[in-house]
Amino acid sequence: MAFWRPDGSPPLADAPDRGFTDLSVVLPADGGEDGEVVVRRVRALRLPVGDAVPVLTRARASGEGAAAYWGHAVLLALQLAARGRLLPGITAGDLDAWRLGPLDAEDVDRLDELARAMPPHAHAVLLPATDSAPRLPAPAELLREFLTAVADGLPRSPAAAAAAGGPAFAARAPQRLSGHREWSDTVAAGHDAGVGLSLRVEALGPPEDPARRLVAVLQAHSLGDAGRVTDAARLWDRSPPAGFGAAAGRQALLTLRRAAAAWPPLDQLLRAPVPDTLELSEEETAQLLGAPATTALAAAGVVVHWPRSMVRGLTAHAEVGPGRREAGAPPSLLSPDALLRFDWRFTLDGEQLSREELHRLAEAGRPAVRLRERWVLVDPDEVRRALERRDAEIGPLAALRAVLTGSTGEGAEAAEVRATGWLAALRERLTDRDRAPATPLPHPPGLDATLRGYQQEGVAWLHRMTSLGLGCVLADDMGLGKTLTLIALHLHRASLPDAPGPTLVVCPTSLLANWEREIGRFAPGTAVRRHHGSARDLADLPEDGFVLTTYGTLRRDAERLAGVRWGLVAADEAQHVKNPRAATARALRSVPGAARVALTGTPVENNLTELWALLDWATPGLLGPLATFRSRWAEAAESGEDPEAARRLASLVGPFLLRRRKADPGIATELPPKTETDRVVALGPEQLALYEAVVREGLDAIAGADGTARRGLVVKLLTALKQICNHPAQYLKEQDPVLSGRSGKLELLDELLDTIRAEGGAALVFTQYVAMARLLERHLADRGTPTLLLHGGTPVRRREEMVRTFQDGGAPVFLLSLKAAGTGLNLTRAEHVVHYDRWWNPAVEEQATDRAYRIGQDRPVQVHRLIAEGTVEDRIAALLRRKRRLADAVLAGGSAALTELDDAELAELVLLRREDA
Repeated sequence: MAFWRPDGSPPLADAPDRGFTDLSVVLPADGGEDGEVVVRRVRALRLPVGDAVPVLTRARASGEGAAAYWGHAVLLALQLAARGRLLPGITAGDLDAWRLGPLDAEDVDRLDELARAMPPHAHAVLLPATDSAPRLPAPAELLREFLTAVADGLPRSPAAAAAAGGPAFAARAPQRLSGHREWSDTVAAGHDAGVGLSLRVEALGPPEDPARRLVAVLQAHSLGDAGRVTDAARLWDRSPPAGFGAAAGRQALLTLRRAAAAWPPLDQLLRAPVPDTLELSEEETAQLLGAPATTALAAAGVVVHWPRSMVRGLTAHAEVGPGRREAGAPPSLLSPDALLRFDWRFTLDGEQLSREELHRLAEAGRPAVRLRERWVLVDPDEVRRALERRDAEIGPLAALRAVLTGSTGEGAEAAEVRATGWLAALRERLTDRDRAPATPLPHPPGLDATLRGYQQEGVAWLHRMTSLGLGCVLADDMGLGKTLTLIALHLHRASLPDAPGPTLVVCPTSLLANWEREIGRFAPGTAVRRHHGSARDLADLPEDGFVLTTYGTLRRDAERLAGVRWGLVAADEAQHVKNPRAATARALRSVPGAARVALTGTPVENNLTELWALLDWATPGLLGPLATFRSRWAEAAESGEDPEAARRLASLVGPFLLRRRKADPGIATELPPKTETDRVVALGPEQLALYEAVVREGLDAIAGADGTARRGLVVKLLTALKQICNHPAQYLKEQDPVLSGRSGKLELLDELLDTIRAEGGAALVFTQYVAMARLLERHLADRGTPTLLLHGGTPVRRREEMVRTFQDGGAPVFLLSLKAAGTGLNLTRAEHVVHYDRWWNPAVEEQATDRAYRIGQDRPVQVHRLIAEGTVEDRIAALLRRKRRLADAVLAGGSAALTELDDAELAELVLLRREDA
């Protein structure tokens, strides 16, 4: 291929640098008559066709110029090659070469259409070296030559020699093959010469004749005019029909030879004086009904046609639903003794066959059988497979799995599944999520909150699933109110006449206190009991109350918890049980409940096995065994190679998983621009011991001091307590500390950041202590979380670089010193702001929050304040909530105002309050 521009400028900026050369090219004359040409000298870049293919492919996108035209030709060549339309051949110089073929009528039409669309400037060729007058080849001739050149390079890959068993037709450079001319003519000739063959199957004799014979009549058709058909015998006449070339008979014979190699019974036609008609045996008829024979013949250029009057093709589907005994109301889908009918139905031409008729077809043992006063064609293997399909009884969950995916089996065993009776109504109810219930759910009694629209929909969906005895997964983004939605569901279920019993919530330790606070806030008066630490009592549980426990306690007390009749079991941050073989997941599975709900913002973090673990806990048996789930759905869906597998998986899991994101239409508009949440977390054992010891020693020292000394001791005490709430290592000033497992706040921060990262978000984490920021930087680095750290000692230029890095997505977490980063920064990439410790001055905290919540922010911002339960942090947070104006006045100076409290008031502020006392 030669590339040039009329003005002499470089033609291709991205082409390989091979240098330019002067060439003489033949061009159509501008405005001249057809066939008039001119010769022009141009400065051109020459590329082998293999190097030109990617260049032309890119040029096709421009939509103009000769390069764009030949880019479309490249696309056609690639499409034909991808369909296996490649034939080996021998050039005039005895070199191996590939070309496109065999081509069907549609392929030929595409080539003709593209040839007719060739613009004049794409019709240029190099001036031949001979002295003959310059000429332009016909567009179709030029296009065929180009497509052949492209095709020859496509199979010549590094692995081709291994596949071919030698260098012939596989080496990058063509190989000389002597003595293969006749073979080449037999294999390749005629494929693209405009003639195709078909076998038309006909029945001889009257329809009522039981000895009616089947014959295959050989017919020929012009590929350039698919509607022009003639008996093949006429192609051997000296004057072939109009529309067929003079060499049509030879070309048709070569096609027939290839077809006979693909399907041996056609040898009989080759031995006949005039190939025309083949009488089919029952075995040959059965072969033609099967896919292997018809596929092989089609690849050789012969298509098989069956008359419409003959019914052919046995189809099967399964009907799943209640039998006569179970025709009424559905049983509990989790009931182990509930069974449904799984019945097979078989049809021919839309008419259902009985088992007796199937046996008659099988007894005939031949493909052509008279049934119901007409002839039918059916593959005996299909009849055999149909008889092997047995009606059965299956469990409700297996039945539901089959009707949700709409299919059963794989490969040749695959068949459609249809639901009947109440199972069909249940399938419709589960899959039609947009259909509003006849009576909307009332506002749950006792709920002290106004639910947003999407939260109301979430409660209604959870109620629908749990009332059916089905578990489910609520997978809303962080900040959409999963906790509130679950509390509303509990209150609604508790108000029903047949209230199912108490709700068990299993959550990480870091969220235990937050659950208790949220229930007290949104459902005041509802009984809440912690089953954690030393207070683990399950006696006299209120039927309409909550029991809160942790995953760690669950592992120890699984047997005790399994002995309670739970109305609802909820697993918060359910990704903690994504490994189905782990001890925590096994313990959770052992606790029964009338319904199960998994709460998580990240239902799939690594692979679909995690989704299986969640749904198999929520509704055991729904997805079948893990090995079957992996082989049938997950592996194909994860690879992306089988879109149909992904569709089937979505149809199966979709009804049991509600996934909403903050950016979803209809949700984003309901969210406030800023949501502030106090996240309460319990101190760890080491923190509890340190806190109580420091309070005791500090109050004793303060009691004997006054004036400036006393104020200094108060500040020292408050600072020490805040550092203990952050992490013991900060208070103890450890040089090389172990950080994990020692701080409730750090565990909660890990939970938050894991969810934020899984959702693709970014967070600002503020602390007033640079030492604590460095500990967080080290801890997050150990967990593989990229971070940036900005404090008062960061140079101005470095500050600017860090801001750009964060805004450009270089790190998901920005650790900031509260004083150094409280003003002057624009960090609108962050959707989350975490205050790891409290400054106690609301104005300072709000200034820090406004680094993300400011002009230019187009997403809702969530503010998370981490508060140590029962500590001075908790007491100050309560003060800020109850008396904000007073707090603004009293705490404007931060902890300095607290130094004026008397001993009793100070003790009330700092003494530890245990929630389980």
